[in-house]
Amino acid sequence: MASTGTSPERLARARDAAERYAWVEASELLQELDHEGVLDADDLGRLADAFWWTGRMDAAIDARERGFSAHVEQGENRQAAYFALRIARDHEHKRSGLANGWFTRAERLLADEVDCMEQGHLSRWRSHRARRKGDLDDALEHSRRTLELGQELRDPNLMALGLHDQGGILIEQGHVEEGFAMLDEATVAAVSGELDPHTTAIVYCGIIGSCRDLGDYGRAGDWTEAAKRWCERQAISGFPGVCRVFRAEVMRLRGDWLAAEAEVGLACTELQDFAPDVASHGFYELGELRLRMGDLDSAEDAFRRAHSLGREPQPGMALLQLARGDVEAASRSIKRGIADTTGRPLLRLRMLPAHVEIALAAGDLETAERATAELEGVAGEYKTAAIAAAAATARGMVDLAGGQTDSALEDLRRSRALWQEVNAPYEAARARLLLGEAYQAQGDRAAAELELAAARDAFDRLGAARDLQRSAELLTAGDRTQSTRSSRTFLFTDIVRSTSLIDAIGDEAWRDLVDWHDRTLRALFAEHGGEEVDHAGDGFFVAFESASSALSCGRSIQQKLAEHRRTHGFALQVRIGAHAADATQSGKRYSGKGVHEAARVAALAGGGEIVVSSSTVDGLDGYSVSERRTVELKGIAEPVEVVTLDWR
Repeated sequence: MASTGTSPERLARARDAAERYAWVEASELLQELDHEGVLDADDLGRLADAFWWTGRMDAAIDARERGFSAHVEQGENRQAAYFALRIARDHEHKRSGLANGWFTRAERLLADEVDCMEQGHLSRWRSHRARRKGDLDDALEHSRRTLELGQELRDPNLMALGLHDQGGILIEQGHVEEGFAMLDEATVAAVSGELDPHTTAIVYCGIIGSCRDLGDYGRAGDWTEAAKRWCERQAISGFPGVCRVFRAEVMRLRGDWLAAEAEVGLACTELQDFAPDVASHGFYELGELRLRMGDLDSAEDAFRRAHSLGREPQPGMALLQLARGDVEAASRSIKRGIADTTGRPLLRLRMLPAHVEIALAAGDLETAERATAELEGVAGEYKTAAIAAAAATARGMVDLAGGQTDSALEDLRRSRALWQEVNAPYEAARARLLLGEAYQAQGDRAAAELELAAARDAFDRLGAARDLQRSAELLTAGDRTQSTRSSRTFLFTDIVRSTSLIDAIGDEAWRDLVDWHDRTLRALFAEHGGEEVDHAGDGFFVAFESASSALSCGRSIQQKLAEHRRTHGFALQVRIGAHAADATQSGKRYSGKGVHEAARVAALAGGGEIVVSSSTVDGLDGYSVSERRTVELKGIAEPVEVVTLDWR
């Protein structure tokens, strides 16, 4: 239905809607007025923005091209140049060769202009082009010019873009701390609402991408959610598709593969017509997911679609070829991928682990060694846990292939710990798989079985079909340690998360507190003779030879936490459960009904409590307990009598 009111009245409403970033309302009003032929050049720019933010790229380009022509006819070179730069960027998103032509037009129009906002955006475009070519020094100079012009003109958007670009380039050059300081400054401006929507979107994407590249998945996840909330407030659809690609990758790395697959599927749908260059990354991510799931045909289809949209499908395609047993094709593919990353260290970083794996499969230990040394150099330069984990994994693989099992074990244990630290369960399970192979090579059957079984269980939970099969084969092939029946007291601990505490101290302090918790509890386990069986998430599973040792340890844990609370004003709340039972022991692994009972007993405890089965404390002196109560344990047929241990 047509809007009511005179053309000037409707135009005022349309401009107001655009000013409020009410893009759907603005596009409806402006389209109607456009059909009446009453829009000037700036209004055509508003119409283009409305189309852009609602995911209609072709319509946005058409409106902006008409606005460009109107500015040219009126002799407004600066305004026309700005439109040309926006059109060039949109054509670049579409992988169109027209981008260069529009960029050249902008350069020509601004050739005789003095310092102005449009010159700042031209400088930013020059930085962007130099960065894509791998000339980071030239890119950095142009980004500095963008910032200088922004400061000179007091233009917050130019200043933020200059800071954003400099930060990303510095991080690529290895100056991580300096780079992130600039990105943080730009992001503060975006979060506080100082910037226009287009600049805000660019800044959000930049910091998310840098966090992802460096393996800071927690921070990347936080920013993707912040960006998603910002998009939802503005009811826009194009930019959320970009966010979904980042978010899906973070989900994959954290092990939530089904949710990641759904998220990236939505991204590809939203972006395929709007921004094919970004959609290509979505299809590549879909290929990575399906490769890990073991669906090789679907993975190949996704990689091919990524390639058709302009994204080099490496290292995924090379790893797919390796998975199919075509080592020669995989070697050719990864070498092409590596060659295309010259001068782009973070892009090269993504190729190197696959380069090591494929070279080892080809029996080329020399190439694998060189790639590992390069990866270790990158890890030393960037100093992040995820990159260090990748380097340790590569070094362990090379040492294992070279028969140096002692050093391989050291590196792979470090790899496993680092992948667990960054919450990357698939990569941690692969490290366990390699550890199992190294232990088998040394003849340590019990340790091998422990790591391989843990890897198998992780792959099973994730849905990694091929890796699950490999771990099962290694378990079957290995001469496993003879299983025995053992009497132990099993103790389970778990952090009871406190949202109010996290809000009070912040995420970083919370992580530091959890690290302190892990170190403190491990020291107390050792002090009381406990054997750490597993550490999953925020909890520990520990076996003790005597019930007295287990209960004394549990009491010491709660006392230590209470002491921390008195001296620091806050502490973690931990629940503890203990149960003495017989179980099947295979190496350091325990299984059977007794273990399940112990875990269920622990689940009964609240924060700061120790719940123990009554049979465990029977006959022990020196422990004060509550009255006995009978409880039903999930999955256990017979009810169990429990007490709460007074540790104060």
